[in-house]
Amino acid sequence: MNNSGNSHIKTNCSTSEEIDGAENSNNSAVQVNNQTIRECVATSLTEYFSNVDHENITELYELVLSEMEAPLLEKVMYYTRSNQSKASNMLGLNRGTLRKKLKKYGMLN
Repeated sequence: MNNSGNSHIKTNCSTSEEIDGAENSNNSAVQVNNQTIRECVATSLTEYFSNVDHENITELYELVLSEMEAPLLEKVMYYTRSNQSKASNMLGLNRGTLRKKLKKYGMLN
């Protein structure tokens, strides 16, 4: 993956501790530091584009997905105490797909 030497998208949106404490009702937009996750992603991408050579950006879609997916899986697995059946139900994935994603990010026990 060639992203001008940047393997991670960095932002000042929040820390994982701030997300842990965020209030959330079922299926509503989570807000952190008065920003929804969507707004944090937009902020992150704006900062990312301002810090890279636009001509050398490749595989951005995969980069963004992995940056979102890995912490999502990590937090859901923590929340469900590593119960893959509960996690797959919570995520709306079948258990096989969840296991494949956990393996991809080195989270499979």
